[in-house]
Amino acid sequence: MTRDDNIEYCLRYLLEQNHAQAPIPSALAGRQQLLRTLMTIWEPQPIDIEYLRAQDAELQAQLADRGVVCTHAFVWKGDITRLKADAIVCPTTPNGLGSRNPMSHTAATAVHTAAGLQLRQECSQILQGEAIAPGGAIATPAYNLPAKWVIHTVPPQISDSQPPTAGDDEALAACYRTAICLARERDCCNIAFCSIGTAGFPQQRAAEIAVEACRDARMYVTFVVHNSNDFETYTRLLTSRRRERRPK
Repeated sequence: MTRDDNIEYCLRYLLEQNHAQAPIPSALAGRQQLLRTLMTIWEPQPIDIEYLRAQDAELQAQLADRGVVCTHAFVWKGDITRLKADAIVCPTTPNGLGSRNPMSHTAATAVHTAAGLQLRQECSQILQGEAIAPGGAIATPAYNLPAKWVIHTVPPQISDSQPPTAGDDEALAACYRTAICLARERDCCNIAFCSIGTAGFPQQRAAEIAVEACRDARMYVTFVVHNSNDFETYTRLLTSRRRERRPK
């Protein structure tokens, strides 16, 4: 099948599975956006092998369009779905399935829609309806991502009206430590974290917790950020950390 055939097959399949109706755009960009929306609202269920062939062909074509990045930089500004890493880490919901909001622009949504429906299905099979506690994590293969593994971790849920507590700080630190532990168990030599504690945590505080929690990782750690402010914060903290470690 051609690329147009593949993506149209995927769209018709998911419209039927989601019991939804929508016109199929003629332009590729519109079709890709509709595919991401339908993948986001999809409920875990058996998947037809023909759909997976068509989906994987399209997602691999999208990855080729975005380009794969290899880096061991301590801080990297960009799209985590492009990183060729042993493990990438992103926040998720307690059920492990990520957001079902089609308007969501979170890292978890980007990871799920770039990896394919297999990722959400695998999370569902691992958890069997159980919840991941704050600070906990699960690991899955990365499927159509250039990484080998995806580690899904649940940050503490912070109330909008209350500042983070010491317990919240510890739960956020546990997200990083648990992810590193899971990566070690899978013989990973490097790991990349997107911002985990952004909801409810002051940016500086979340970054300080992340850097401190990863100080003894014993593998290459990359912090993936999306804006210049985060890049500067992590760079400053990591530079300070390296200076502290220099022998006097």
